[in-house]
Amino acid sequence: MLSSLQSAGLVLISFASYLVFRFYVKRRRSPLPPGPRGLPLVGNLYDIPKRQEWLSFMEMSRIYDSDIISLNLMGTTVIVLNSQAPVDALLEERSIIYSDRPSFTILNKLVGFKWHFGFMSYGAEWKNHRKAFMQQFRPSEVLLHRPAELEAARTLLQRLLESPVKYERHLRHMAGMVILSTTYGIDVEPEDDPYIDISEMAVHAMSCTINGGSYLVDSLPFLRYVPGFFPGAGFQREAREWSEVVSALREIPYAFSKRVIATGTSKSSVASRVLEEIGGSPQADDKEIVLKNILATCYADTTVSALGTFILAMTMYPDIQKKAQAAIEEVVGQGRLPDFDDKIPYIDALVREVLRWRPVAPLAIPHAVTKDDVYMGYHIPAGSVVIGNSWYWSRAILHDEATFGPNTKEFIPERWLTQDGKINLAMRDHGAVFGYGRRVCPGQDMAQWSIWICIVSILATLDIRKCVDQEGVPIEPSGEYIWGFLCYPVPHICEIVPRSEAARAMIRSALQD
Repeated sequence: MLSSLQSAGLVLISFASYLVFRFYVKRRRSPLPPGPRGLPLVGNLYDIPKRQEWLSFMEMSRIYDSDIISLNLMGTTVIVLNSQAPVDALLEERSIIYSDRPSFTILNKLVGFKWHFGFMSYGAEWKNHRKAFMQQFRPSEVLLHRPAELEAARTLLQRLLESPVKYERHLRHMAGMVILSTTYGIDVEPEDDPYIDISEMAVHAMSCTINGGSYLVDSLPFLRYVPGFFPGAGFQREAREWSEVVSALREIPYAFSKRVIATGTSKSSVASRVLEEIGGSPQADDKEIVLKNILATCYADTTVSALGTFILAMTMYPDIQKKAQAAIEEVVGQGRLPDFDDKIPYIDALVREVLRWRPVAPLAIPHAVTKDDVYMGYHIPAGSVVIGNSWYWSRAILHDEATFGPNTKEFIPERWLTQDGKINLAMRDHGAVFGYGRRVCPGQDMAQWSIWICIVSILATLDIRKCVDQEGVPIEPSGEYIWGFLCYPVPHICEIVPRSEAARAMIRSALQD
């Protein structure tokens, strides 16, 4: 038997050996990517602003002359990828270990988005949800949604004709009309629709809580147990309010679908088709839960953001608007409205440029790496949060001059075209808008076609012009954006008017055909 003194000595020797081993391993391990040094305990928490983080990340890349940088947020390593090369190498080519998600303490555990498969950990549950989603929104199925997208686009034209100054509200109505109709079979109200209101509030909650560092509880998860009345625990009150809306997003539209299906008064929708298919199957209850989750996942503001950017771009670049209108007339003429069957390469290029010029989600949704990795001699520890920066300064992915040519800060649809006016298939896609690797947005086809039909319909019938002041001087839009996980151009003053009396008549009769 060892004496107590000998036992204590063995413990001390073992502990000292462990420390030496850790030190040796750490010395041999590759260094982290460069980044600001940070402060004790909190690390770089104060090096990241609450707004427009992507700009700070780009400045860090410039300072450290590296397209990959690292930060320490109270013990969590954050790796930021500021160009296409590391994104391709890590999030695409090594997606098997870069497809997890961070824990999202406030988003998932307090606000209640844990059912949203975009935020689920990479694994069987996520794969099950994504497969169910893809079955309803793969390119072949998207054709089923085109009648609703076309109706929404033509309703948008009528609303813009009647009250152009409210264009931002009309864009939101259009997006809600498409999503709620195709998913649940809901006919939205012309104004103040309760289903759109619920969806908008839930998306706002998501935008406020998804970026790491927005709330201290994401860095210190134990704070989720702090009572709301404690000083500094105001996030608990916000989370409770948001959780009610997030729960309503998942439950209320789905309850509507179930009710009208039971009474035989439902429209064809994803909900009606899937419920008919799974009815009476052995796993019906489990499949219903997945269905409810994926339907609530469909509502996003990407279309609203992109179309707001389109309105801004047409106000700022009238010559491009004229080129686009001429391209439409060459294919469509002036006697009818455009349709999905019309092939107009310049409009395809313009849509790509809208999505590139001002990315909807500059930082996309963060990834997490599940195993230690090494890239370009840098160590990337397991559990690190990995962010792809899509924003638009010199090196950022969608404004990389090596990929998209010079003047990437300017709106130039021609960068997507060959000399003979066709889409340049050799051009790098704008897919960074929709995420990376295995976590790329599976609803991107439907989103892009919704954007396309709205843009081509507006350009065919309406002119977007700068307003003028009392002296006749054009009023330039500020170009400012409302920043968050999703970014929206600040609504600006502009004129939206019919291109001709014939165009006005086509708009008025559009939904009567």
